[in-house]
Amino acid sequence: MTRLANRRPLSVTITPQDKVIKGFRQRSWAVERLEPGDQGPSVVTLVLSLTERAAYRLNLQAAAPRLFIRAGHSDGEPHIDAITASQDVAANWMDGEHRVLATEMPLAIQAWIEAYLVAHGEAPIEGRKKKRKGAGRARENTP
Repeated sequence: MTRLANRRPLSVTITPQDKVIKGFRQRSWAVERLEPGDQGPSVVTLVLSLTERAAYRLNLQAAAPRLFIRAGHSDGEPHIDAITASQDVAANWMDGEHRVLATEMPLAIQAWIEAYLVAHGEAPIEGRKKKRKGAGRARENTP
């Protein structure tokens, strides 16, 4: 049995969007185009990880599944260097003050992630585990 590939190259094009808010000009960035393949102005590889399976499932179950693109630090010029389908990973990027752009996940990528989850199984439900039988329980005092 062969394992399903966990990597897909994607070409991403972003464009600036200027807005005027209360007299101040603000520039934001948006994903203009996302295509499969390694041709284009910015190519990143979407890598699926076994440890992120629960996040992928949550994303696929959303009304509008998204991909998240890391585009440099929030205070600098955009430079696309990573992509993920995990909201948890994207949140960590934002905590590190990176610019994160969200875009609609193409149906082909949704199907690929679904096949990955089927091939590798759903993420195990994480729960607290006892170190030994009876650990964490109050001991009964017997006279």
